[in-house]
Amino acid sequence: MTDIPIGVVTISDRASRGAYEDKGGPGIEAALKELLATPWRPERRIVPDERPAIEAALIALAEEARCSLILTTGGTGPAPRDVTPEATEAVCDRMLPGFGELMRLKSLAEVPTAILSRQIAGTRGSSLIINLPGKPAAIRTCLDAVFAAVPYCIDLIGGARLETDPRFCAAFRPKG
Repeated sequence: MTDIPIGVVTISDRASRGAYEDKGGPGIEAALKELLATPWRPERRIVPDERPAIEAALIALAEEARCSLILTTGGTGPAPRDVTPEATEAVCDRMLPGFGELMRLKSLAEVPTAILSRQIAGTRGSSLIINLPGKPAAIRTCLDAVFAAVPYCIDLIGGARLETDPRFCAAFRPKG
């Protein structure tokens, strides 16, 4: 079985210049190592907080690398250079607001500043794109909140079949 490519996009001016160690991308990968039973491999990108660069990375991962799942980290706050949600929405065919709503709800139980997060999710062709925060602990909180729905969503849009590790997450797929 061939490893399924999963896009991991770090959005950070400093990390893209090499002035800051990327912790978000490795945080996503660490979570996926537990959550997924399906063999997978990361398709990594580090881009600056610039809409054209973010949009180009998302399009390339969806259309050229054929990633059924693309996870971004960073750029979801209210600062002027935080443009990840706008770039994501620009490249998506359909938006899935429930992902962002649930991630914020779960995050609010941990930190009051979760209300500042503008994470969104949507689809581009057979790819599901989900924006995540930049901190590894917050990434895990958000992925734990929504990941049970991720495999079925990807099934519905015609992406690769993902199986979860039931020790960490039970994927929900309706019967019948």
